Amino acid sequence: MTDNRGPLAGIKVVELAGIGPAPFSAMLLADLGADVVRVDRPGAGDGKHDLLNRGKRSIVVDLKHAQGAEVVLELARRADVLIEGLRPGVTERLGVGPEQCWEVNPQLVYGRMTGWGQDGPLASTAGHDIAYIALTGMLHAIGRQGGPPQVPINLLGDFGGGGMYLTVGILAALLEARGSGRGQVVDAAIVDGTAHLGMMIYGMLAAGGWSTERGTNLLDTGAPFYDVYETADGKHMAVGALEPQFYAELLDRLGLTGEAPDRDDPENWPRLRELLAETFRQRTQQEWTEVFSGSDACVAPVLSMTEAEDHPHIAARRTLTRSNGVLQPGPAPRFSRTTTSPGGVASPGAHTTEVFRDWQLPTELLETGAVLREEA
Repeated sequence: MTDNRGPLAGIKVVELAGIGPAPFSAMLLADLGADVVRVDRPGAGDGKHDLLNRGKRSIVVDLKHAQGAEVVLELARRADVLIEGLRPGVTERLGVGPEQCWEVNPQLVYGRMTGWGQDGPLASTAGHDIAYIALTGMLHAIGRQGGPPQVPINLLGDFGGGGMYLTVGILAALLEARGSGRGQVVDAAIVDGTAHLGMMIYGMLAAGGWSTERGTNLLDTGAPFYDVYETADGKHMAVGALEPQFYAELLDRLGLTGEAPDRDDPENWPRLRELLAETFRQRTQQEWTEVFSGSDACVAPVLSMTEAEDHPHIAARRTLTRSNGVLQPGPAPRFSRTTTSPGGVASPGAHTTEVFRDWQLPTELLETGAVLREEA
């Protein structure tokens, strides 16, 4: 028997509206079944294509209004988690910092998402993903030999090193609070999380198996058997044939068995790369996809976001789905009993009445002017 409410059904989350990793964390909790109420600012716009708001409900609160903080504190009183992504000290000045929330709910988990962290020399300064990952060594490591660092869009910092670590921290603090009866601050900093993601690479560096010269290592396009190659139609194939048996199959499918130089000698890598590049340019991406279909050569076509939707494996698992015609990733990970499905995108202020009803908030707060009524 399955339960489609998700494994976090019954968990209540308050999200103070922000951008990037904090909304992503709240969306992930919503995907997992939590009841997430997003506190939007006045004039937030419709946000109908902001997929980071899916599965949430929204009310609009003016935190600069005299009773604005009271509304948030009433939400915090009933919540298990509060998430904010403002600069250190801002929520305290608004009257909804950790200590102020704990006065009404000592068990509240208070998730704080920043780039630099709650302390340190840069804590109060502005920044974005690219600057945060730059200080961790990870941006420096990405790119081809002789070229500049390559920007991995904002997946590495904002979402990998930021939102995912905030979510892990929140779930751990929730478990701890059930035993201790006390909440705590989860200080999730993108610099910390991104550096932590690099654990294996730092280990390889310590062991002498990684060079700080980018594009010369096993996993950074230095090795020709772990790279992307252009096809006859200008598209690309991704090759990751690291293990000997997979590499042997790669050469077999390419028709290069006996022709390729010894890959174990890095001196041969430039010649091997030329041979692989020349071979891949002889057929289209679709032709190579058919050649490697069902093989263990660890080769796959490099697809765009819109092309990925139609790949048989992606389609079979519903990795990408459409909701109201909008292409988007489905919830992840999957659960055998407590299944989930993506919710709709919350428009600012669209759920004021039902949130006040379901969370049993004092209705007199609706008359103060701090809460804006439902917007179209």
